[in-house]
Amino acid sequence: APDIPVIDQAYSKLSNSITVEWRAVPGATNYMLTAQDGDSFVETIVKNSPGTVTGLKPATLYRITVRSISSGGKSQPSPFRKVKTVLAAPTLSVRSPSCDSIAVSWKAVPMAAGFSVSLMRSDGLGRVLKQNTTNTSLIFTNLDPGTLYTIKAYAWNANGMPGDDFIYNQRTSPNAPVDVKVAFNSGALRAVVSWMPTEGALTYSVTVSSGLLKLRCNTSSASCMVPSLQCSSEYDVSVTAHNDAGSSEPTDAVSLKTIPCAPVNISIEEDEPGHLLVSWSSVSLGHYYVVFVKSDDGLEVHCNTSHTQCHFQSDCGFTYFISVFAYNKAGQSPLGDVLNYTTAPCCPGDFRAVFVSSDTVRVAWAPVRGADAYETRALGGSGVLLCRDTATACTLSALQCSTRYNITVHSFSEARGSSAACAPRCVATAPCSPEIKNISKEGLSVIRVQWQANNEEAMYIVTARGEAGLWHCTSTKNSCSLMDLPCGSAFSVSAIARSAAGQSLPSYSIPLETAPCCPSDLILTQVTQSVTNISWSVGRGAHTYVTTLESPKGQAKCHTLQTYCLLGCITCGTNYTVSLKAISETGLTSSCTYQGYSSSACCPSGVKLYRLSNNGIRVFWRASDETINYNADLHGSKGNFSCTPSSGLSHCDITRIPCGDVYTVLVAPMTNKGPKLTFCPKKIYS
Repeated sequence: APDIPVIDQAYSKLSNSITVEWRAVPGATNYMLTAQDGDSFVETIVKNSPGTVTGLKPATLYRITVRSISSGGKSQPSPFRKVKTVLAAPTLSVRSPSCDSIAVSWKAVPMAAGFSVSLMRSDGLGRVLKQNTTNTSLIFTNLDPGTLYTIKAYAWNANGMPGDDFIYNQRTSPNAPVDVKVAFNSGALRAVVSWMPTEGALTYSVTVSSGLLKLRCNTSSASCMVPSLQCSSEYDVSVTAHNDAGSSEPTDAVSLKTIPCAPVNISIEEDEPGHLLVSWSSVSLGHYYVVFVKSDDGLEVHCNTSHTQCHFQSDCGFTYFISVFAYNKAGQSPLGDVLNYTTAPCCPGDFRAVFVSSDTVRVAWAPVRGADAYETRALGGSGVLLCRDTATACTLSALQCSTRYNITVHSFSEARGSSAACAPRCVATAPCSPEIKNISKEGLSVIRVQWQANNEEAMYIVTARGEAGLWHCTSTKNSCSLMDLPCGSAFSVSAIARSAAGQSLPSYSIPLETAPCCPSDLILTQVTQSVTNISWSVGRGAHTYVTTLESPKGQAKCHTLQTYCLLGCITCGTNYTVSLKAISETGLTSSCTYQGYSSSACCPSGVKLYRLSNNGIRVFWRASDETINYNADLHGSKGNFSCTPSSGLSHCDITRIPCGDVYTVLVAPMTNKGPKLTFCPKKIYS
């Protein structure tokens, strides 16, 4: 076994350990340190000197021995040394009751005669503060706010031996922030509170209070946003700084007045047409008000006032959107209720009344703003006519003729009802239709028409309408005459009344027929000595004709549908008067007279032929009247020959007649004009 070590010294610097120093023993590889307290002991193996025994109790007397160890074994314990461990360190409780002080307290340490506490800034700046005391607490004052300090404390015994140190870092509480500012966001009803950062503050709390209402905001920066503020409210804003040591005093309260609330109880009245009165309730913290009135055409006006009402001009047929804002230094109130007010629609303009018939008028007008429907009212005659429609036109029918109506057009809207009093328009209907009472013939081609006059200040126009054309007559009374109506024509006669108001409907038509026209051409042709053919042109309007030849010796008459007639029993050499009656289908008759007619002279009698020579012939006859001149005609295949006797003679000679032929001999009275007579008896001569 190795030699026994010799302890040079043993001492305690920590309350739980004793350090031992000895001289090295040759051949020893390890050393065993033993600290014994009564029956208990603590052993520690170390490599060399010095060595420390730990796990000991503070302020306790121990017997310390050392044994050397080698491969051969352990030596015997060295002579012991008595060493007492130092006092334990006091356990500190530290706080910062204010921003410039730190309070330190601890529990009593056994066998401690006193305590030493020192304090210094952890950053090494400044001086060290040290206090010795036999108490278990003390306070350091006049410190820097929000600064981290290092505190060291130990206890000492009656011999003045210090015990273990207790080191603690403590920060003083921060000072109250300065330069607090409040920025209010009126649109979002929130405030941003800012301040100058204070030394040592880790966090800040902002308190916004109004009465019992408190809002808080915590932050680690130098500003904080406080949301959900109420309008028309006044708040006290304070800021408190915090760190692990505590809190600062709150800053002096900064007053914050929020924007006013939106005005309520807004009412709109149209005290008179064209004027709107907007009123509302007063708002707390509202210094003045602005009313915005925007019409539906985009035009906007506003009114500034410190009162609770405003006047505006308005136009008919507009919808106005009205909003009221309150203002103070904080800004504009939120948007409240937006009211709309629709004024009564305008009276229709560009009024036009056009008669589409005598008893129907079409009323049209230009559309007006704000009108959903229109009502047309016609007052006059025996009552009131109404017409309601959404269109800008209305047709009033069944109007009384020759009547004045006051027509008024009102516009309506669902929002406001009827338009204001609109000016009427006076319209007069056309005259009433006249009623034809009588049509009479006053003379040749003159027809008098009478009617019942039932209008005032009307001009009556009578029209005869037919295939021959139109004939008119006018009068302001109850009759007029149609002149120069053509014969043989059928007419429809009607009358209208005309005035400044218009023209009536035509009366019921009365048929009118004029007497047929006399034929313009009449030709008489004697067919035989006792038969005459009469022909004539067509007389317009005539259906049948009656022709008459009349002389003192008698009368010949013919009634026919044709335009010619054969009249017999005509006496030769007689002057006749010629008349013709044209008769219409309805029996109207026109008596027509023509130039007189003379029948041809009577044919001679006793015609005899005598041969004068081989180529001559003498013709004899007996004249019916010595004053009549006759002519003898000889007709054959080899030629025609004639002779005329001297006046007063009743024979004549025809010479140079070719022989060997058969001739027809005709002796007839001579005529002044027209063809020769061929109806007298003929003789054959061979």
